[in-house]
Amino acid sequence: MSRLRDDRGSATAELAVALPALVLLVLFALGAINAVLAQLRCVDAARDAALAAARGEDGAAAGRRTAPAGASVTVQVDGDTVRATVRAPVRPLGPHLPGVEVGASAVADREPGGPP
Repeated sequence: MSRLRDDRGSATAELAVALPALVLLVLFALGAINAVLAQLRCVDAARDAALAAARGEDGAAAGRRTAPAGASVTVQVDGDTVRATVRAPVRPLGPHLPGVEVGASAVADREPGGPP
């Protein structure tokens, strides 16, 4: 019986140690998912911007429509080639903690007969 009395409370102590680690793991996973989703939105925005600019439309405006909040969209035209780049900051744990920057770029050929 004395051995059973010595183990009382050990499950509570183990839970108290493991629970913060589990919470940090879940926060890290949610932050990683947030960064991946922002990356995918940057890819879509860069593609939309490059295709719109290749058709002679405002590529930067087309890219901003699908880009994540706070993203920068740049479109460069070099001869018959259009390059669009989208970069967005991701701060999964709040605006006061460090984050990462994700980005994407897309290249398209200009449509024939479009504006110069």
